[in-house]
Amino acid sequence: QVQLAESGGGLVQVGGSLRLSCAASVSIFIINRMGWYRQAPGKQRELVATFTSGDNTNYADSVKGRFTISRDNSKNTVYLQMNSLKPEEASVYYCDALVTTWKDNNYWGQGTHGTVSS
Repeated sequence: QVQLAESGGGLVQVGGSLRLSCAASVSIFIINRMGWYRQAPGKQRELVATFTSGDNTNYADSVKGRFTISRDNSKNTVYLQMNSLKPEEASVYYCDALVTTWKDNNYWGQGTHGTVSS
């Protein structure tokens, strides 16, 4: 069982920045994919950014150039630096981790709110 603890959400103005953190309860080296999704009210959960295999990353087109995903392996933590935030990006941001053993096991954090005021 993998537990994910998110932090760093809050209220910012349009154009502001937030930095989210997600700490895993297990070594990050056994996690095959780890990153961030978001879900705005009335909308489906969508990919924001994630580490895939090794150091490869995948970003939603809408955040490229503004958001950066990074990690600290010694802390089993993944970060999401979000700059130039837009009102429509106000969402609950969820950390996601995929661990593949004999089957895929997907884990989610509890979510952290990012609110963007205009």
